[in-house]
Amino acid sequence: MKKKRGIVLAALPAMALPATVLPATVLPAMALPATVLPATVLPATVLPGAVRAADLVVAVTGVRNDKGNVHVDICTKETFLKDCAWSGDAPARAGTTIVTVRNLPPGRYAAQAFHDENRNGKVDRGLFGIPKEGVGFSNDAKIRMAPPKFAEAMFDFAAAPPPAAPQRITFSLRYF
Repeated sequence: MKKKRGIVLAALPAMALPATVLPATVLPAMALPATVLPATVLPATVLPGAVRAADLVVAVTGVRNDKGNVHVDICTKETFLKDCAWSGDAPARAGTTIVTVRNLPPGRYAAQAFHDENRNGKVDRGLFGIPKEGVGFSNDAKIRMAPPKFAEAMFDFAAAPPPAAPQRITFSLRYF
């Protein structure tokens, strides 16, 4: 999966960049000239009000055996049911498998998971596209004749600074 973590500004040459390169959420309430910022001021670690990412612990229940891995994607509304920017894997454990998704910024997301029993990196499908491996969504969003809508699986993630315990969500896999 492609990881879309944003623009790596540190790789740019030391030159002046337009202030419009930065999203407004990175520099809230700072009085900046509408002209340029030196590249040396851009790393998020030194900017006031920078968004702090944290880990999300996902407990996936209903895992039917110890074969393969359990894969979890964390998706925005725009990437739900597609290639999501954040993901994690853990060896499958019958019953409950814990998967940690690292460096998730605060926001509104939906989680989608599958039990990759044969470790081929995708959900195997049978007749009419019905999954052969277990699949599930945050909030235990129902899978009817189609996958759930983003709103049914949505949750809010608020990254708490350490030493606070990571936020945890739990949902079940379904096998068809």
